[in-house]
Amino acid sequence: MYTQLKLENQLCFRLYTAARLVTQAYHPLLEPLGITYPQYLVMLVLWEKDNQLVSEIASQLRLETNTITPLLQRMEREGLVVRTKGVVDNRQRLVSLTKKGRHMEEQAKDIPTCVAQAWEGDPMAPDEIATLVQTLDKMIVGLGR
Repeated sequence: MYTQLKLENQLCFRLYTAARLVTQAYHPLLEPLGITYPQYLVMLVLWEKDNQLVSEIASQLRLETNTITPLLQRMEREGLVVRTKGVVDNRQRLVSLTKKGRHMEEQAKDIPTCVAQAWEGDPMAPDEIATLVQTLDKMIVGLGR
């Protein structure tokens, strides 16, 4: 057995496990809002800056537009967003929050704190979190080329 092929030596496994567990931690918090974790990510992008092109949202979430479009269609059916034709290019779609979508921000404001409190054991200090974010950003940029 090659040491580099042991599961315990795989960074990718730790990242996968952490991502899965974080997503699971969000589930009970998002369920009362009636949204999924990917929809929550879209809402975060739109709460930060409303009225964005599908391509801009996809870029921020590091997804392809053909991946995000069905998600936005479901969100539109649920009354969270509205998609309109672009002004410059009518093939583009502009995504805007509805009143219901804007109101949801107030309902979701405590979710990050709740997730942090759900952390069992030794919670990470703010400087540890900042270092982890910087490290992951570096990895994302490097792999995203």
